Amino acid sequence: MKAFQLLEHGRPGRFELRDLADPVPGTGEVAVRVRACGLNHLDLWLEEGALPIALTLPRTPGCEIAGEVLRLGEGVTGWRVGDRVAVQSNLFCGVCEFCQRGEESLCLESTLLGVQRDGGFAERVCVPAPALVRLPDGVDFRTAAALTLAGSTAMHMLTDRVTVRPGDWVLVMGGASGVGSAAIQIARGLGARVLSTGSTEAKRDLARRLGAEAVVDPHDPAWLAQVRKFTGRRGADVVVEHVGGAVLEQVFNCLARGGSVVTCGATAGREVTLQLWPFFVKQQRLVGSYGRSRRDLTATLEWAAAGRLKPVIDRVLPLPEAAVAFAALRQRQVLGKVVIEP
Repeated sequence: MKAFQLLEHGRPGRFELRDLADPVPGTGEVAVRVRACGLNHLDLWLEEGALPIALTLPRTPGCEIAGEVLRLGEGVTGWRVGDRVAVQSNLFCGVCEFCQRGEESLCLESTLLGVQRDGGFAERVCVPAPALVRLPDGVDFRTAAALTLAGSTAMHMLTDRVTVRPGDWVLVMGGASGVGSAAIQIARGLGARVLSTGSTEAKRDLARRLGAEAVVDPHDPAWLAQVRKFTGRRGADVVVEHVGGAVLEQVFNCLARGGSVVTCGATAGREVTLQLWPFFVKQQRLVGSYGRSRRDLTATLEWAAAGRLKPVIDRVLPLPEAAVAFAALRQRQVLGKVVIEP
């Protein structure tokens, strides 16, 4: 089979389209024919070697996989060859205390598909059978690949980690990103009023088309004041944050009393300074969010099947052009998602 592999870390890293033996599923595993795989910022961190975990090369990236069951390993039941599936990217053990209560995002033995084991930028991939989720009728492979990680991350943030009430103001940072574009739609679907940010007019226009009532430029020194003005000076009830660094520090200046910042990323920095006095006086919350549980991925696909959540796909590229996809995301030239079709 063909596989697009990272051979050496860097910015850019050294990639190669290679011929590899077809993977053989082990006990409890399933071989999946990859029909589409989304590109995620996690893939850039792998490329750079910038993750705080041990990384082994060569590695096939790609953590947002949709495809068809190709072959069943020993002991696998409930699946048939040809079944249409999405693959959960945060692989879980299924036996720890958190997995036992359905909180796979907190698994004590979690591993990352496409980072710690080979992922979906290949014609075939082997994954643990419990990581499979059946695709609903009407959800195609591109849609699933564009939502499987980014969309379910936003679903986890807004339905598991914080509570969004009808009429709440929700500020979504980076509304043109994969997580941001899904978060705008999910927040609207939960009855919230949505604000967003975008660094270019094209990104701001996309956020408005997705349902944001107003979109501000985060490079404008007045953007925090603009958010307070739009919300009647009270601030946002919930901030969906996936940038980190100074941005995470700033959003507290437009967060309402009793409001929550839910964060899932650190692309702009992993260390922040928090002013504790206003934080506890205003009884605000900072909530971490990581990955998703199976119910989040299932809900994401159900919303897609019902037409409540639609992916924003910037472009679709064949496997030999995966390096072009990496370059576009690295240079911040992407609106929504890039999808690779092997």
